[in-house]
Amino acid sequence: MNDYLVKALAYDGQVRAYAVRSTESVGEAQRRHQTWPTASAALGRTMTAGVMMGAMVKGNDKITIKIEGNGPLGPILVDSNAIGEVRGYVTHPQVHFDLNANGKLDVRRAVGTEGTLTVIKDIGMRENFSGQVPLVSGELGDDFTYYFVTSEQTPSSVGVGVLVNTDNTILAAGGFIIQLLPETKDETITQIEERLKVIPPVSKLIQRGLTPEEILEEVLGKDNVKFLEKQPVAFRCTCSKERFGNAIISLGKDEITDMIETDEKAEAQCHFCNQTYHYTKDELEELKEEAN
Repeated sequence: MNDYLVKALAYDGQVRAYAVRSTESVGEAQRRHQTWPTASAALGRTMTAGVMMGAMVKGNDKITIKIEGNGPLGPILVDSNAIGEVRGYVTHPQVHFDLNANGKLDVRRAVGTEGTLTVIKDIGMRENFSGQVPLVSGELGDDFTYYFVTSEQTPSSVGVGVLVNTDNTILAAGGFIIQLLPETKDETITQIEERLKVIPPVSKLIQRGLTPEEILEEVLGKDNVKFLEKQPVAFRCTCSKERFGNAIISLGKDEITDMIETDEKAEAQCHFCNQTYHYTKDELEELKEEAN
């Protein structure tokens, strides 16, 4: 099954909901960065939340999420957009710990419990929208929930999960975001809270083969959900040799001359996808001419 995301309304328009299967996208990130299980879970949870948040914007708008905790993972950075494309990396991908007391990957220990979650929305205006909140748990689902409530004043519940195989590959990844709209009735809130208390972890639902639609039906009740839209989701990076070439040009003629005289070549690596681009002496000479 390919990754995809669904958007829905529930309880006669009182609730907005998103759900995603992100197994292949997180798996691609794991392969590119060779993340170990705990790092995979942290990066995968952030990517899963990120791709759903990308679905909340329109057109060419973009979302950047940065998690900066005091744990050994270092910063996590994820980009997403309105058409289901997501990419991300973690500063120290080879981080792993024994399972925590609940028998789960110890994401809290890897991320840290002190730090910040920052969301930057590029909506095509001169100034980007930026919201930042302190980390409240390091498990990330709770942290994104806190972000929505505090920074966007939208009562929400965020569930994100990643299961990792014994060979470090990704077994299952996915998530949901439930948001209460203005005028949501108290009885609706109570019903949702009661269901959230008893549903299995979202990664288990994905592992069982549940689709994003079925996840929302599990969370909200089958008869309460109206699906609006479905879109594909994929790991996709926007880097290219031309883009890095433009970055080299921006360094200026003297810096490029130094590259040519010192190494007679250059290389650049994308943090998001680990793709490496090589530039020969002749290519650097061409870039130097453009720098003039």
